[in-house]
Amino acid sequence: MIWNESVEEEQRLQLAMEPYDEFLQRVQDIHRLGALQGHLGWDQEVLMPAKGASSRGEMMAWLAGKRHEQLIDPRMGELLAELEGKALDEDRAANVREMRRNYDQAVRLPKSFVETFAQARSEALVAWQSARSASDFEAFKPSLRRLIEMTREKIDLLGIQSTPYDVLLDEYEVGMTVEDYDPLFAGLRERLVPLLEAITQAQNTVDEPSMPEGLVFSVDAQKAFCEAVSKHMGFDFEAGRMDASTHPFSAGLWPGDTRFTTRFDEVDPFSCLYAVMHETGHALYEQGLDHEHRFTPRGAAVSLGVHESQSRFWENQIGRTPAFWKVVLPWFRANFPDAPDWDEHALNRLANRVEKGFIRVEADEVTYNLHVMLRYEIEKQLFNGDLDVDDLPTAWNSMFKEWFGIEVPEDRLGCLQDIHWSMAAFGYFPTYTLGNLYAAQLLEAMAEDLGDVDEMVASGDWKPMLDWLRPRIHQRGSQVSPAQLIEDATGSPPSPEPFLRYVERKYSALYQLG
Repeated sequence: MIWNESVEEEQRLQLAMEPYDEFLQRVQDIHRLGALQGHLGWDQEVLMPAKGASSRGEMMAWLAGKRHEQLIDPRMGELLAELEGKALDEDRAANVREMRRNYDQAVRLPKSFVETFAQARSEALVAWQSARSASDFEAFKPSLRRLIEMTREKIDLLGIQSTPYDVLLDEYEVGMTVEDYDPLFAGLRERLVPLLEAITQAQNTVDEPSMPEGLVFSVDAQKAFCEAVSKHMGFDFEAGRMDASTHPFSAGLWPGDTRFTTRFDEVDPFSCLYAVMHETGHALYEQGLDHEHRFTPRGAAVSLGVHESQSRFWENQIGRTPAFWKVVLPWFRANFPDAPDWDEHALNRLANRVEKGFIRVEADEVTYNLHVMLRYEIEKQLFNGDLDVDDLPTAWNSMFKEWFGIEVPEDRLGCLQDIHWSMAAFGYFPTYTLGNLYAAQLLEAMAEDLGDVDEMVASGDWKPMLDWLRPRIHQRGSQVSPAQLIEDATGSPPSPEPFLRYVERKYSALYQLG
């Protein structure tokens, strides 16, 4: 009887509410559950003791199931159908559009599958952390195999429109498919490979500074230096925090609580610095979202490609310049008094050294996209081809040898280096390249509006750059599609040309190419 009265009361409340108000309340509850999942995920990577993995997996599965239940509630479908027939403003229409997409996908997935998949990802993350530390692919292989099998099952449940891998690509950048990425990557390789070859030849005749052997950059000093840089970029440490993790990441948990992580290498401070600048770029996006639309699709970042544009903009277009080093040089010298007496130009040469290295997140701007393309090709073979998990390390190492000309000595430096596969984030990697392209296009548009960006960076007042990005990217959330957002911000549709112009001009000057 109590249950029946509760149901009747809920029905009376629904009748008393406007359809959009009821819809919004449901949407916000779904997003609050997602925020809780994000908070537990951050804790799992940063603080959770190893023996908490099993229980944490159960909790993540339970939360995923509860969120899924709310998303596929028949009432949500009724409200979407009703609201799609109404004239809505741009913000409300964005919420309805995005929730329709989420709803149509979710109703194809059984709750049991969603729960099991969430637990499998949680357990795989812990397995990957241990396997990466030991450089032992065999230890991670059972978890990876399970995630790949479940991802294939998810693809079948969602329905294949073109190729299986396209289903995954679309999750991270709506509308992008293999037909889009294949020619894009081919065009980039056509310009980047000759540039890399020219730089490699020039390195035989150009003197470059190097890191002295035996020089130690303490973790405490790196932390102080990087926090100063992040704060100067505009990150609000009263509304966020920086921690350490195996793989740097950023998490906008909810308004007023945005967190990012880095990692430390005592012989290479640039690893930490550029991880911090990268993740601060993500975090600035999260802190700049319109809080009026919190816990809704409209108030969330539009795509990972756009998200990566913010991180790559600050990390590369701002952080790898003499103008940047001119500003932070006093902080660098104060925190690392034993370092050589480098000036801003020497530090900039160190930060931009082109090298055929193993680690994607530490790659220069010329080779970075080749690292992304390698992962794209591996994933494409996993889901569109016949690559088996057993053969993954061999395929990775063979392709790396062919593209970079060096042997991968151990899996920690190869197929175990990234966190993404432990989270079943297949299809994510190409968005890093999109981020590079978007960032360069935004830089050109910013320069047209504000003037010489290098002069602005060198002045030490970086606020105008953040103020330019806020209304054009951050505050708009998911109001329009990613491509439309970039076009609105820059005046042109997304294009690889601004990035190619930028990277060719920059490295031709650095290496005195003809």
